Amino acid sequence: MTYPQSLPLHSGRLPVRQGNLPDFPQDPLACMRSLHSEFGDLAVLEDQGKRIAFVFAPEYNRQVLSDSRTFHSQFFAIRGGRRSAQRRVTSGLLSMNGAEHRDNRRVMMDVFSRRILPEYHSVICDLTADLMSDWAIGQQRDLNKEMVHFMVRMTSALLFGIDDAHDALELGSMIDRWVRQNHEVGMGALVSAPQFTANYEELLADAEKLETSVQELIAAHKSHQSATSRSDVLSLMFKAQETNQQLTDEKLVGHAALTFAAAHLTTAHTLSWTLFLLAQHPEVMDRLAQELANGTSGNSPTFEELGSLTYLDWVIRESMRVLPASSYSQRVCAEPAQLGPLSLNVGTPVIFSQYLTHHRPDLFEDPDSFRPERWADISPSAYEYLPFGAGPRMCIGAPLAMVELRTSLAVMLKRFHFQMVPNSAVDGQIISTMLGPTTSVDANLLDVSESSQTVPVTGSVHALVKLPMGARATAQERAA
Repeated sequence: MTYPQSLPLHSGRLPVRQGNLPDFPQDPLACMRSLHSEFGDLAVLEDQGKRIAFVFAPEYNRQVLSDSRTFHSQFFAIRGGRRSAQRRVTSGLLSMNGAEHRDNRRVMMDVFSRRILPEYHSVICDLTADLMSDWAIGQQRDLNKEMVHFMVRMTSALLFGIDDAHDALELGSMIDRWVRQNHEVGMGALVSAPQFTANYEELLADAEKLETSVQELIAAHKSHQSATSRSDVLSLMFKAQETNQQLTDEKLVGHAALTFAAAHLTTAHTLSWTLFLLAQHPEVMDRLAQELANGTSGNSPTFEELGSLTYLDWVIRESMRVLPASSYSQRVCAEPAQLGPLSLNVGTPVIFSQYLTHHRPDLFEDPDSFRPERWADISPSAYEYLPFGAGPRMCIGAPLAMVELRTSLAVMLKRFHFQMVPNSAVDGQIISTMLGPTTSVDANLLDVSESSQTVPVTGSVHALVKLPMGARATAQERAA
């Protein structure tokens, strides 16, 4: 997994490949790697006059992500008719541009203010403890399944104040299904491929159901509002409504749906990958366990204690570098644009990739390896390391996501260590822009006094990250 520097722009050859546009959504990482290998930091995939541009270097990341006037966000390509539920539930911050985005982001910044973060601490600790309530040393658990369900509950509680696990799972499953349909159908609009647009009517019907559910949730939430201050995001949105008439109930629906859509799976995948990497790197797990033992007291570290855990932060940063849950995203040219030697027309999609940028050897030494210690000596720019994006549209929920990750990992690792099941298959793939496990991530639960061991595993994870010696199964083990 090595990547070239940019091709000389004076070579006389434009970085354009004639190809089949649907190849990209079928296997985004393979397509991007191939384009980067052939062309360097700037590439175009062209099919019958339609183009997708790709940028793989910090200087181009900066140009695309900092110029929000030229390069518009298009989180969902399918917006539906003006009077459709699909239009309304996709009308959140992630789909806004220009003055509308600026004004709504200003309102939402107060909702996600850092001063609010300590109020979420006890909820995160309680939900993590509840997650582990039926865990026991010696059990085998699918970390992927556990983390997805955990983050559905967490996101439901923190965003909507939903305490009931069944209600949280029902809403989370509905939003997850709707998001996946959006990316699948939307990719059809992006590449003009009929096979991706077959489920358009189903998408619109699901948007109707989602809108109704979120409207009912908002109505119920308002009817139970009391003088007691609540710390969930929806309650804070209600407060923002009191002083900002532009934040209508209709906009609340869009903000709520898109915030949930952007939050739960990315954080779930980050947790799954981090626990997997810790299990396969015993020396990292042992050092982190020592920091937790020395720097925290009790089963649930305090908010103040978590702020002093430097190595835990390095582990999370490195996990999000080497296996970023958000592995690519896109902008769309709102006006003619020039990227290097390329002249792009209005409407051209531009893809930037966190994964490809994070794996550049000129930015990160031994980039395919999980080495948290590197963060003692490096300070990459916002366009070299961008797990939450960068520029004026950087993820507004990034501080909350980091609190969720720090707190839940610390609480879990105070109770258990994790040992991967030998010769189990761990596959990962980019689906709907997100890099997550596509198989179970089977691990045995260990006592915190016991160190894990690197064990052989099979699967496509080996094409995503360089694991330690002993993690690659032999031919005999694979056949067993």
